[in-house]
Amino acid sequence: MKKLNGSQMIIEALNLEGVNVVFGYPGGAALNIYDEIYKQNKFTHILTRHEQAAVHAADGYARASGKVGVALVTSGPGFTNAVTGIATAYADSIPLILISAQVGTPLIGSDAFQEIDAVGISRPCVKHNYLVKDINELPRILKEAFYIARSGRPGPVHIDIPKDITAAVANFEYPKEINMPTYKPTIKGHAYQIKKACEAIKNSQKPIVYIGGGAVSSGASEEIRKFIKNNKIPAIMTLMALGVIDSKDPLSLGMVGMHGSYAANMALSQTDLIICFGARFDDRVTGNLNEFAKNAKVIHVDIDPSSIGKIVSVDYPIVGDLKSVVTDINAKLLVQNDNFKDWRNQIEIFKKLHPLGFKDNAKVIKPQWVVSETAKIVGDEAIIATDVGQHQMWVAQFYPFNRPRQLLTSGGLGTMGFGLPAAQGASHTCDDKKTPVVAFSGDGGFLMNIQELMTLKATNKRVINIVMNNNFLGMVRQWQTSFYEKRYSQTDLSSQPDFAKIAEGFGALGFSVSTKDEFKKALKKALASDKTSVIEVKVDRFENVLPMVPAGAAIYNMMLE
Repeated sequence: MKKLNGSQMIIEALNLEGVNVVFGYPGGAALNIYDEIYKQNKFTHILTRHEQAAVHAADGYARASGKVGVALVTSGPGFTNAVTGIATAYADSIPLILISAQVGTPLIGSDAFQEIDAVGISRPCVKHNYLVKDINELPRILKEAFYIARSGRPGPVHIDIPKDITAAVANFEYPKEINMPTYKPTIKGHAYQIKKACEAIKNSQKPIVYIGGGAVSSGASEEIRKFIKNNKIPAIMTLMALGVIDSKDPLSLGMVGMHGSYAANMALSQTDLIICFGARFDDRVTGNLNEFAKNAKVIHVDIDPSSIGKIVSVDYPIVGDLKSVVTDINAKLLVQNDNFKDWRNQIEIFKKLHPLGFKDNAKVIKPQWVVSETAKIVGDEAIIATDVGQHQMWVAQFYPFNRPRQLLTSGGLGTMGFGLPAAQGASHTCDDKKTPVVAFSGDGGFLMNIQELMTLKATNKRVINIVMNNNFLGMVRQWQTSFYEKRYSQTDLSSQPDFAKIAEGFGALGFSVSTKDEFKKALKKALASDKTSVIEVKVDRFENVLPMVPAGAAIYNMMLE
């Protein structure tokens, strides 16, 4: 057993947990920790240019890799800047550790310089949090934090560590395993419930597989693809699940919900059995609950029991790890005949009736074209991050995702400014020269964390940023067009900087394009370069994302034109 100070314990614990990259920003209360990082050099520390970006980068790293992301910030404003990041991770169930420094224990509650009640603030938007008051508790807390973040339904865990604790010395004994009597996630699904669910599937005529982000978290894509293929059941995905089923699979109906495909929304409305794998029946999917899938029974598989029955009534609840449960279902279920051929034929009619598409234009670049063309040029291996807004939905609709963890996007919280730092985090999971990392942004969201271009320059990482510039807060403008009689209150962004020149000022490649040919040439130059790039694409200002389900409407009541 060795004696270590608190800062050394943190470094040692991160090393034992296999952490190889940490994103952060130093400050007074965190100086002991940063001094130890300097002395030990046991992992790569990425100095972001803002604390919010540090947490988004850790989040993007976690989404792309499946590992726990780690961010480190100082007290007071350092922590409060990070809150949006942990709330974003919490909304999407992303495993993440945020370590924040705190003023010394004797100063807590005295309104000291850069003091804030960090654990009180973080409590609503983390899976768990800790204020470390005793150096002897620190090894256990660090071990528990990683265990909680990655187990069960994943999520962010916050550890607030006073400065005197980072300097105090104690014996360091890192627990080999964790036993928390009040926290024991159920892994194995209940055999009888699985049996009943299998019978319900056999007896249904119009089943639909509804896949959520839990399928990505649990690594269940292969099992779900096998289930769908074996039983020939059509599948729909939430935004967070895109890529779990290859978009080219004929059984995939694409994204469901407010901006989902016509076929997906109609299939969900007319099904007689929803087979829900790791989704939470978000309001953007259900629309008007009174009209939602009125004739359907519901099978709901989720590792989080609080998610089952929370929004819609469930007939066959199964609590357990999704990969484990679907594996058990695949072993038990064998639909002897092709029971669902008529149902698939009906869905083919939906697909042909209103396919996803757009009216191309020779005079102005359509944003949907930009998404489709990017996919053709960058290839199947690219990792795609998005900011939030219209461009995010066009990427969801038109990018041909073929695997889980290919799309990194803020779904639950809808955080503008997420795309660039998340892509930056993802670039540390791969050889970004062989696996392009592409971030789609709007001209509004891109400015919210544009400073991370400097971090990319400093770390010699490459992210290709495609900024769809319509000089609007596009999604809000679309709502103002449809529901507020075109009163464009505070959404006109006609006054914008020269994004290409700004990129060059950060040491990146900068392009500003207004024709298709210019875009193709710019993207190919960006791919050929080792530098980060910014491609500003001037797109149709008034293009809308369609289909669209108005707020409060039934999911089958879509605006199509």
